[in-house]
Amino acid sequence: MRRSIVVVGAGPRGTGFLERLAANVPELYAGRPLDVHLVDPHPPGGGRIWRQQQSPLLWANSMAEDITMFTDDTVPLDGPVRPGPTLAQWAALDGRTFPTRRQQGAYLRWVYESAAAALAPSVAVHEHRARALRVSGPRQGRQRVWLEGRAEPLTADVVVLALGHLDAEPGDEQRRSADFARRHGLLHLPSDFTADSDLSAVPAGEPVVVRGFGLAFVDLMVLLTEGRGGRHENGEYVPSGQEPVLYVGSRRGVPYHSKIGYRWEGERPALPRFFGPAEAEALRRRSRVDFQRDVWPLVDKELGFAHYHRLFTVHPERTAVGWADFEEKYAAAPPGSPELSALVAVSVPDPADRLDLEALDRPLDGMRFSSYDELQYGLRGYVAADLERRHDPAHSEDHAVFLALLSVYAQLIRLGDVGGRWHGFYSYLASGPPGPRLRQLLALSRAGVVRFLGAGVTVEADEERGVFRAGSASVPGQWIEARALVEARLPEPSLERTRSPLLSALYADGADTTPTGLLSVDPDDGRVLEHGGEPHPRRFALGPPTTAGAGGGFTRPRTGGAALRQNDAAARSALLLLRDLSCRTRLSA
Repeated sequence: MRRSIVVVGAGPRGTGFLERLAANVPELYAGRPLDVHLVDPHPPGGGRIWRQQQSPLLWANSMAEDITMFTDDTVPLDGPVRPGPTLAQWAALDGRTFPTRRQQGAYLRWVYESAAAALAPSVAVHEHRARALRVSGPRQGRQRVWLEGRAEPLTADVVVLALGHLDAEPGDEQRRSADFARRHGLLHLPSDFTADSDLSAVPAGEPVVVRGFGLAFVDLMVLLTEGRGGRHENGEYVPSGQEPVLYVGSRRGVPYHSKIGYRWEGERPALPRFFGPAEAEALRRRSRVDFQRDVWPLVDKELGFAHYHRLFTVHPERTAVGWADFEEKYAAAPPGSPELSALVAVSVPDPADRLDLEALDRPLDGMRFSSYDELQYGLRGYVAADLERRHDPAHSEDHAVFLALLSVYAQLIRLGDVGGRWHGFYSYLASGPPGPRLRQLLALSRAGVVRFLGAGVTVEADEERGVFRAGSASVPGQWIEARALVEARLPEPSLERTRSPLLSALYADGADTTPTGLLSVDPDDGRVLEHGGEPHPRRFALGPPTTAGAGGGFTRPRTGGAALRQNDAAARSALLLLRDLSCRTRLSA
């Protein structure tokens, strides 16, 4: 029998799985015939997010030298290391530039074609430009994958779901806003991938309330300014006259921190140190884990270790004791304890040199402004200071914290769904926009095209006046009125609201999910867990809709690559299953 694997999703995660499949076939499935079916309505490699058919104004969120799809000796895997070029090396780009999404999509397409070409002659790849609707089949038998527009299903010995970020129906709050907008002839754009949104209805010259200050807002800002004919010249913005006035706010009230703008030099902190596999496994074995009580103190201590290691070893003039003495006492102090805080206070004289995650997370807490005009000046100063710090090696402890965040992320994957606080904090501190984008934001603010609302933003529906009213805790008692509201946030994963018929069918078929709507998977190889925690022998899932999301489908070189490790483990488990099935078939014959 000719065995088959169906991979649903041919973007970066599906492509990464194919690369690991090609790397492991010679050891685990050499000479045996195999069909690999790739199912995705978008072109393989880039998939939906990195497809070529999108605005050339949109950038990747990482420098070209920080994007790779290939393994190195820092990735803990059982399969062979297959080195390959970064995007910068492949495209001959300056490694410190931020490539366009089209450029990254071209790189991902090349990786896909290279992986397909590297497969053994006995392995055939079949592309299906369609949506997968459902998966059926017995636990111990062949699976059937039903595709949109196709009467007969694909049969598979193994199904791998690499779905990426998925659409969801709006939640209650957004449904109420949409209903209000319909009744009053207003505009409401729900959460969506900004590149896919129809922004033509956003009115020029009028106020538009934007809820969300992360990366989705950055895309929106670019498409509604440069995308409408404006341009940036010598640090200032020259408007076209077609721009709206964007009033933007969020819970924090500030944009994500700028990407760090300098290269790491010198010794790296030895990570993980206080939150590694042993600590993650101990937490995983508990019957109940509270993130704030049980996990956050370990995160705080791990990030603090990286921060102070860099501060003491590279900037010792800003410390009061030697590193060896501090490290010994830091290791002995319990996570989150008063002893730890006291040690830092006496060892690091300047409070500005201490790591305060709570203050970092909510920089506007307790701050009040007398007017929105005053807020604009204050927030422009905040963004300018952040840009300066994130591009200054004198504050390289920030870079050390970034490395620790990557390490912590790799450990938290093993705990499954840890809730929204961690992902929001990680994105805010480690996955912010390129520095040039924040400089553009400042120019747009000076030009009056972007106006800041502040922190703790609330949006009300004024039935009497027929407008949206936005206010914030930063400017109490003052409101902005607008006839348009845009949700600049990615759709949240949700069991009840997912627009993926495939995931809905999986849930109905017994797949286990978390309260927040993530698909439960084994953190080691991505096998889909059923109710009761039993892994499905023939179904795997990788990426954002799962409890082991691991960030993006690509990674930074020499940082351990959690997604690459998962791809390798899933590919090896799938091939071992196929080998076992083939052996059983021969024996029964």
